[in-house]
Amino acid sequence: MLITAPSLLTAEPGADSGAPGYVRIEDGLVTGAGYGRPPRTPDIELPDGVLVPGFVDLQVNGYYGVEFQIADRSRWTSVAARLPETGTTAFLPTMITAPVPELVAGLRIAASFLPDLVDVAGAARVLGVHLEGPFISPDRRGAHNPAWITDPTPAAISELIAAGAGHLRLVTLAPERPGALAAIRELVAAGVLVSVGHSDAVASQVADAAQAGARKVTHLFNAQRPLGHREPGVVGQALTDPRLTSGFIVDLHHVTAPACSIAFAAAPGRIALVTDAAACAGMPPGEYLLGGEPITMPAGTGEPPVRADGTIAGSALRMDRAVANAVSVGLPLPAAVAAASRIPADLIGRPDLGRLTPGAAGDMVWLSPGLSARATWIAGRLAYSDGAAATLAAVPA
Repeated sequence: MLITAPSLLTAEPGADSGAPGYVRIEDGLVTGAGYGRPPRTPDIELPDGVLVPGFVDLQVNGYYGVEFQIADRSRWTSVAARLPETGTTAFLPTMITAPVPELVAGLRIAASFLPDLVDVAGAARVLGVHLEGPFISPDRRGAHNPAWITDPTPAAISELIAAGAGHLRLVTLAPERPGALAAIRELVAAGVLVSVGHSDAVASQVADAAQAGARKVTHLFNAQRPLGHREPGVVGQALTDPRLTSGFIVDLHHVTAPACSIAFAAAPGRIALVTDAAACAGMPPGEYLLGGEPITMPAGTGEPPVRADGTIAGSALRMDRAVANAVSVGLPLPAAVAAASRIPADLIGRPDLGRLTPGAAGDMVWLSPGLSARATWIAGRLAYSDGAAATLAAVPA
């Protein structure tokens, strides 16, 4: 398949001009991409908008009424089949704080069917599991249940790694907890990405975590010690430490537009857009679950879901909207696309995703001029079309 677009972004650093370009896909992989005249008559010629790599979301608690923490295989599959509507082509289902035995059981169940969800035709790729907790700070717990927060003992870490059977890909923890640095080293040795989050750590403790192997910060600014002019906290260390890339919820509610602009300016190339979506995402206002406990998505406000006490509990954000929001606060479109694709893909150890260069997976999104997903391809196969007349004319069945 050869596809052309009036604007192409490959997400490769320094390579994107946003000029007219083309992408060639063979056997599910990109075999050519470039700007200017295509090598032959295209099979698909997009009339407007921009063609970009598929988005990679490293924090998805649920979507379309499904909470991954308590869902079975069929419901995981149903979400993966619909996420291409948002431009997402690969993601990490996320489980939040719960008793360790429950997380172990959940990981074992997920590990039993995850190999079958890696490459399902027309569905977003499931990259593994993200555990957000339970080794976090009770003082920065956010929407997590304080009764289930605990220390990362060697026994607990070993049990979780074993239960994941190679599918535990990311763990968010607070590095100030007893045993946390040893846990980071053990997780990293097992091939697990470690993220600092829900943490009251001072900057030096975050630096120690990075020295032990942590490479990420979970939802920058939220549920963490803020930036201070004498104590930089988690935020200050995240923005200045070149070893750390921050997940960032750019719904403009979790973090205001000016603070978003500060983060993008302070840490260029080290921000990965995430949704932190909960089961309410893509659904009407009402009652849903996060971590097995109730949340409410308000009606008509555009505000994120909350617990009964008003604490923000995940989001209803789409990845294409996160990109548009990032652009709205001043981030250039090529950088916003990279933050949603190549940067998270590289962070999770998947250099075959999140870019449109030879050898990469043929995962692509056609964004409208307003930056909403019009069509999505996974491994070169059409996974989603918005059904609009312009889309149907440009994208053959």
